[in-house]
Amino acid sequence: MRHLKAGRKLGRTAAHRSALTRNLATALFEYGRIETTEAKAKEVRRWAERMVTAAKAGDLAARRRVGGQVYREDVAAKLFSQYADRYRERPGGYTRIVRRGPRQGDGATVVILEMVE
Repeated sequence: MRHLKAGRKLGRTAAHRSALTRNLATALFEYGRIETTEAKAKEVRRWAERMVTAAKAGDLAARRRVGGQVYREDVAAKLFSQYADRYRERPGGYTRIVRRGPRQGDGATVVILEMVE
């Protein structure tokens, strides 16, 4: 039984999976949208939503929590200034997944993960 086993392994070790999600989340906050596979997007969405919620708090603990997950300081600052203000009144659902179709090489479903306006 898989009780309480949340998250996807994505065929990677724990360290590789952590680095992958941190890189994708950083890119999402930097550019506002990224193109990736459906499984990766669904996993990154979990972490991105948590980071925006933490940024909305804006206190020192939230800054440390976000700083531990987002690789670049300028992107973390953008998260606290731009995204926290944009989603101040929104209770959740900061990201959107739009399906593009299968990838040519392996048939994986490609999606666009973007921040909601």
